[in-house]
Amino acid sequence: MATFVISKRFSGDYKFEFTSRKGKTIFMSNAYELRMDCESAAEQVRSVLETCSYVKFKTTKGKFFFRVVVNDEVMATSRKYSTELMVQKGIIEITKYGIKAEILDFSNDHFIFED
Repeated sequence: MATFVISKRFSGDYKFEFTSRKGKTIFMSNAYELRMDCESAAEQVRSVLETCSYVKFKTTKGKFFFRVVVNDEVMATSRKYSTELMVQKGIIEITKYGIKAEILDFSNDHFIFED
């Protein structure tokens, strides 16, 4: 099952990632100062994944990626892909499984397995 994973960056900001059913990151959100803002943005993106815009780009090195745009605001940027077909497959996975994805919060510094 695909998931939205909320985590904390080294800078202290929060982000969410959409990971595929195989555990590979498809896109990563912008930075959020508060965890609540990050959670609400993940909820908002999840609710509009089928209807939002996906704008495709190509880097100068020939890699492909896309941005998730909701109401004229860039909410997330995908990982880099080697072909445009792989980008399209990533977008298809998002629209197919994103609505059903659960949101997991790993932003706390509490680890289950401590040394």
